[in-house]
Amino acid sequence: MTSRLPALASLLLLAGCTAAPPPRPPMAAAMPADDNLNATAWVQNAVEHDLIYLQTYRDAQQRLGAALADAQWDALTPADRLQSPSGLPPAVVLDVDETVLDNSPYQARLIRAHAPFDQASWDAWCREARARALPGVVAFTRHAAAQGIKVILISNRDQALGEATLANLRRVGVPVSGPDALLGLGTNVPGCTQHGSDKGCRRQWVSRHYRVLMQFGDQLGDFLDIPQNTPAGRVAAVKPYLDWIGRRWFVLPNPSYGSWEPALFGNDWQLAMPERRLRKIESLRVK
Repeated sequence: MTSRLPALASLLLLAGCTAAPPPRPPMAAAMPADDNLNATAWVQNAVEHDLIYLQTYRDAQQRLGAALADAQWDALTPADRLQSPSGLPPAVVLDVDETVLDNSPYQARLIRAHAPFDQASWDAWCREARARALPGVVAFTRHAAAQGIKVILISNRDQALGEATLANLRRVGVPVSGPDALLGLGTNVPGCTQHGSDKGCRRQWVSRHYRVLMQFGDQLGDFLDIPQNTPAGRVAAVKPYLDWIGRRWFVLPNPSYGSWEPALFGNDWQLAMPERRLRKIESLRVK
């Protein structure tokens, strides 16, 4: 038997070689990188995403009664508060996209088509009025409305998309009513000049008519205008209001897009995509 071991070993080695699968082709290396793939996959498939929204809106709802009862309570910054809130009716102010409505299907379409964002396709998506409500927001806004609190949406969707957006909001059950329910991009605020997509003028308009109990958004610009859109400038802008987070301001996650992204490449959208991507990579901490 001892003399047969080398032959047996040779046969086993040969069998192992023939059974080994061929090497996999380097598919990952051949596929172009898409910075939004993981973000959109997380938004659509991670239960943690939905739980964050549910947790946020439930917590806000539990705090809403105390805010309503406190006549001094207000969620607008001094820069946005142009008139004393004393005696004004109460309101809550919410952003629309990724705060009330989930637009991840639009992001998914861009990923599958290997296409960048463009205004025409975005407008077409908005006009479909098919975005779902994010978890917790319908219950919260209905609760607020039942307490006599006005629900106001300040959105950077263009005013021309107003009717489609209101139809979408009503379809999912958000209580929107009256001409001031949705203040879109391009809303004229007398005496105030809007800079880009800043929402300050519209918040100032709200300040003349309502005491704002809470604000909700997925972007820092949903709560205050940012004087300097750099990483350090963004930290400095929100620093005076850290005690408001989770009390007056409720911040929701958006890993897909936002002003945080251009802050990483000098707000220069004229840069080629590879250069923008390189600068984002350079911003990453490794320790």
